[in-house]
Amino acid sequence: MSFNVAIDGPAGAGKSTVAKSVAALKNFIYVDTGAMYRAMALYFLRQGIDKTDENAINATLDKVEITIRYENGAQQVILNGENVSGLIRTEEVGNMASATSVYKKVREKLVELQKDLAKKADVIMDGRDIGTCVLPDADVKVYLTASSAVRAKRRYHELKEKGTACDLGEIEKDIIERDYRDMHRENSPLKQADDAVLLDSSDMTLKEVVDTITAMIDKKQGA
Repeated sequence: MSFNVAIDGPAGAGKSTVAKSVAALKNFIYVDTGAMYRAMALYFLRQGIDKTDENAINATLDKVEITIRYENGAQQVILNGENVSGLIRTEEVGNMASATSVYKKVREKLVELQKDLAKKADVIMDGRDIGTCVLPDADVKVYLTASSAVRAKRRYHELKEKGTACDLGEIEKDIIERDYRDMHRENSPLKQADDAVLLDSSDMTLKEVVDTITAMIDKKQGA
């Protein structure tokens, strides 16, 4: 039996960083759902499909198989048997992924692939609807959040370190607007699963968050 961990929460809460750290400690597969959307987008680009042609996109979905595996500790994204890890981080692929991820059939296809992956391996998955839609029977569910002010400061420091000009007030405004969109979207809105543990990381270090979730997994595995 595989062991599944679901981490949901708003943008900037640190879900991916935490999930990757916990996965490394527990030797789980971290399922990068964003990378899966990018691999799907790469397939559409290769087929020459326009990102606004939802019908054409839907018609190709049965021909797409995406999975994630680890080799020497590094994540590898496999599209129809081909390792495309080095091809999916371009601006073109990102734009296509952003445009096509809103389509209902695309989301349904990737949820199906994510569920299949979770049946075969011990996984930790983060997103907006993992505990509510993708892995409703996950062994451990966490809703990871932080105040909009804290999330904005984290993002601000990330951008400053990269030398990017930014405004803290604008960043927080964007985060609040994104929270609203995520929580009110028609398909799979962001919300805390009824059986998820609420974890507010506003006053916690990364290590404290990782240790807390790791302890939850250890307790569940020992039960």
